[in-house]
Amino acid sequence: MSYQTVALVPLLLIPILCCSAGPSEAAKPQEMALSTQAFADEAFIPDKYAYQGIGQNLSIPFEWTSPPQGTKSLALLIVDLHPIAKNWIHWMVVDLPPSRRDLPEGISGTREMPGEEKRNSFGEKGYGGPMPPPGSGPHLYQTTLFALSVPTLSLKDKPSYQEFLAAVHGKVLAQSSWKGAFQRTQ
Repeated sequence: MSYQTVALVPLLLIPILCCSAGPSEAAKPQEMALSTQAFADEAFIPDKYAYQGIGQNLSIPFEWTSPPQGTKSLALLIVDLHPIAKNWIHWMVVDLPPSRRDLPEGISGTREMPGEEKRNSFGEKGYGGPMPPPGSGPHLYQTTLFALSVPTLSLKDKPSYQEFLAAVHGKVLAQSSWKGAFQRTQ
């Protein structure tokens, strides 16, 4: 499978969430934009952000512009969109303060971490970097920042991807995504 084929997958995810709630077109809020200096959008993720044994498992640094007015909290989700990964969650942070504009490199698991880190699909609290099976080709990792109309999300310690989607349904004021690819050859 080529990288270009994998890159088409996120188009299926975004429409599910963007229309779940929010203002009408007439009252559309300013755009909220997620980004990272670590790699270009849709480029390969540097090895240091990969899971233990492959990389240093440092959480990727992200920054974003102001969320729309009325935002009561933010949530950040990194998910592996490759078909064999079945929406593997690499990082889920909920209840981020709406005044927050970044998550620095390596902040996961530290006392400085704002919000609440949930258990990822590895079963660990916080960030778990890319670790696709060798020979499975490039995997596309989508990070999405959600501006929410509620101050807190009620989720268990290790929510599934579907449970996260259900929790944010009807509460998304805006969202922005950044994608990166990662591939293991051995």
